[in-house]
Amino acid sequence: MKYDTVFASVGSVTQSFKIINENNQKLRVSLVELAGLNNSNYTLNIDGVATPSASNIEIAANDSIYVFAQVKIDPSTADLPFIVRDSIRITYNGNEKWVQLEAWGQNAHFLRGHEVVGSETWVNDKPYVILDYLYVAENSTLTLQQGCRLYMHANAPIFVDGTLEVNGAVDSIDRVYFLGDRLDLPYRNYPASWPGIFFRVTSSNNVMNYAVIRNAYQGIIVEGMQAGPNPKLTLDACILDNIYDVGIWAVSTSITARNCLISNCGRNMVIEGGGNYNVTHSTLATYSSTYIDHKDPVLSISDVYAGVAGALSAQFVNNIIWAEGGLVENEVVTYKSPINNNFSVIFDHNLWKVTTAPANVTASGIINNQSPAFENIDINRRSYNFRLKESSPRVRPVRQQQSLRI
Repeated sequence: MKYDTVFASVGSVTQSFKIINENNQKLRVSLVELAGLNNSNYTLNIDGVATPSASNIEIAANDSIYVFAQVKIDPSTADLPFIVRDSIRITYNGNEKWVQLEAWGQNAHFLRGHEVVGSETWVNDKPYVILDYLYVAENSTLTLQQGCRLYMHANAPIFVDGTLEVNGAVDSIDRVYFLGDRLDLPYRNYPASWPGIFFRVTSSNNVMNYAVIRNAYQGIIVEGMQAGPNPKLTLDACILDNIYDVGIWAVSTSITARNCLISNCGRNMVIEGGGNYNVTHSTLATYSSTYIDHKDPVLSISDVYAGVAGALSAQFVNNIIWAEGGLVENEVVTYKSPINNNFSVIFDHNLWKVTTAPANVTASGIINNQSPAFENIDINRRSYNFRLKESSPRVRPVRQQQSLRI
């Protein structure tokens, strides 16, 4: 039996196997024993009894017993993952069988309700496991260096009232990852595994380079404008994937996104209440699956939030906005308040999927309802490569990094 990566001092999921007596008479199992006994990192439950060893177990004809196994790994000085092995010996009627146990252990920084006050820089020595919440206070900065990996517990959001700087790099190993802390199947593929990242009203000058945000309930929420010419959030070559509710939800704020992939979300991008937005060379795409039911547009834009209209300026240049599956006919929808004259939405050389063109926008160089011809989409295997084939109806040459394999 193999276990996915187990963080040190945190127990694993329970795995099990059955010993089956396929005979028409009872079977006596002489011994079921963990080789490491009480010195092992593993623990057993044998036929309902928590013990590392059990003997003379009778199994009735055509019956069976369960053996359950867990592993808990003690912290060590190792930063890199390490292997913890043991085995279970089973003897019966002079026969001997072995069940091998193998788990990958990983030391980590465990932070519960951690609050950043002042400035902190996290480096890629060990993963960071976040419990309860992570909070960046106003006028404070958290910097994540390339290769950092944050594993969020199911109830652990990230709140940013100050500044978040993510300094990932292009290689997969050097990106900065925000993931749920359940690494075992099938949970590591579930959306809504953790709450998401919330940039609140006082937050400012946030930059995320080569970040991967996966399996959240809401990927990124950004609220409120900031003073000065810089956007409140700048995203460069980021991936937001398998987000249950919304990939990016922007409320009366300012965002610049370049060469990003927002994929397989309940709603990929929602803009409300006005603000300033610039999205270029990016792919917003969703494929309906057993995890995400595609029932909302990929991109929705409105100048109204909570009944209040705000000035809106948005430019979408050289993007792909696409979805398959579900019942949505228009993947780009807009709403303009009748009393707002400050509404400017420009689509310049985009590929989108719509039946009725969005209202109150300026659009040029549009490729409509033509498949973007992604390199490979295999929903059953959860393999998505959003690079474009040579046959793709490209809107313009794009510096693309948009590939994702799960």
